[in-house]
Amino acid sequence: MDLYNQLNEMLVHLFNHTLKIEEQSVIRGEFKDISINDMHVIEAIGVDSPRNMSAIAKLVGVTVGTLTIAVNNLVKKGYVTRMRSEKDRRVVLVSLSDKGKTAYQKHEQFHLEMVQAMRQGLNEEQCQILIQAMKNLQSYFKTLQ
Repeated sequence: MDLYNQLNEMLVHLFNHTLKIEEQSVIRGEFKDISINDMHVIEAIGVDSPRNMSAIAKLVGVTVGTLTIAVNNLVKKGYVTRMRSEKDRRVVLVSLSDKGKTAYQKHEQFHLEMVQAMRQGLNEEQCQILIQAMKNLQSYFKTLQ
């Protein structure tokens, strides 16, 4: 198989299966009550200081209305807490509960292992070439938006 066909086959397979594999690896056991989209909301909220809904919606790439539905479900399931900003009572701040932080850490571990698997057998120069190739692909995708 030539280089073009190998790259094409690999990219198609990765794009078609990445979210499914991520969901199978992360969304199970104590986290089987959420979806991979919920997990990405949890990731966007993060473990640092509370975030406002607009900032989270921007990171996830959804409207605030769509995010509100997701956050409502995550609050009911015990992953997320909501509070009003003390500076501006109109602003809703969202943070992760202990359960949400545990889910976040599990998701982070999956990403760490995924990157380690990708780097396996590559030296620093080869990793830089891989990063450049991924940047090229990212730039191409931006031109299509």
